[in-house]
Amino acid sequence: MTTCPKCGYTRQPRDRSVLEGTCPACGIAYNKYKASKQSAEHAGGEVPAGFQVRAQTSFNEKLAQQFLYVPDHVDSLSFWARAVLAALFAMWGASFIFSGIDWQSIGGSFLHNVNLPFHEFGHVLFMPLGRFMSILGGSLFQILLPLIFLVAFTIKRDNFAASIMLWWCGQNFIDVSPYIQDAPYRALPLISGMGEEAHDWGNLLTMTGSLYKASSIASISFTLGSLLIIGAMVWAGVLLWKMKQVKF
Repeated sequence: MTTCPKCGYTRQPRDRSVLEGTCPACGIAYNKYKASKQSAEHAGGEVPAGFQVRAQTSFNEKLAQQFLYVPDHVDSLSFWARAVLAALFAMWGASFIFSGIDWQSIGGSFLHNVNLPFHEFGHVLFMPLGRFMSILGGSLFQILLPLIFLVAFTIKRDNFAASIMLWWCGQNFIDVSPYIQDAPYRALPLISGMGEEAHDWGNLLTMTGSLYKASSIASISFTLGSLLIIGAMVWAGVLLWKMKQVKF
């Protein structure tokens, strides 16, 4: 264990996310502090009481420390439960990706019915911002909601749960893609009692003069969703690998 020459803090296993050679408590770089202290002593002076040399941590390192953090201790049951869950979500995500923009597979998934209430709530939430945002709010909120949970889980230092939220965000992009593609035709079944005049994307693309771009926009939404799902599974895989390095 390394002890800080300035504040006396001893690094603990839980501090592995903090840059090596840096004190987790006061932030000095051990070697720089020692070198400066020795230099001051040779010059007959003293290191000022408030002297502190901080290691320059890059933005990428800070992101890695935040989003690749894993607990110091992971019991065997929790690890394998996460591993099985990651495998199931990977297979589930692959089924969405390889099916393409297909309403039968996307709309037929039970997850579509989970997303639907959040979609409808989004219309109400964004209603004060005008008709356009009220219409867009349905698709927008069902995509944003998982990201809100992602941030919350990351702050709570549960990055594995955050990776599943990223997967869900990607699935929501895929979920809205057939709705976008259907904009020129308005053929998809809507909520009972609502006619084709209530077709969100039919109205949105008509209002913006982009109805002819419906297929391209749907493809972009589907592709982005697929990439987010793949990214989420890579993230989960890296976290599991790091957890495997921790003794159970």
